[in-house]
Amino acid sequence: MLNYMVLPFRRYAEFTGRSRRMEFWSYSLFNLIVYAILGVVVVGAAGGMGAFDATTAANPTAMFSMLFGGFGLLIALYVLVTFIPTLAVTVRRLHDRDMSGWWYLGFLVISMIPLVGFIASIALLVILFLPGTPGANRFGADPKDPASAQVFA
Repeated sequence: MLNYMVLPFRRYAEFTGRSRRMEFWSYSLFNLIVYAILGVVVVGAAGGMGAFDATTAANPTAMFSMLFGGFGLLIALYVLVTFIPTLAVTVRRLHDRDMSGWWYLGFLVISMIPLVGFIASIALLVILFLPGTPGANRFGADPKDPASAQVFA
């Protein structure tokens, strides 16, 4: 499973081919763990939850100093590092469902519309949970069983 967690980093900007559910969801779990650890470090370095208490009517942006100063920049740096691999693995996951990667852009745009966006986000989540098409499709061989492609068909 650890291999699948780091596989999107090895295939950093590869938008062709297909990715299994195991690769996508292992990578998502890895990101969740890293974000949780970075969140604990940022809140701990900022003096705990007391930084949220410093927010008053006179200084409403006091809590943002926790996120954009010191260790908070670690989260911004990690977001920048993982932006392209996250985009690529999601596009490859859609390819596994025999859908174009442009669907992802459509879901992102629709998700900005209130109420409709919530439904579109759930629809994308369901699509990402569904198994890939069995056998080869227009985006490549089946990542679960690449040897099953018919050679002389």
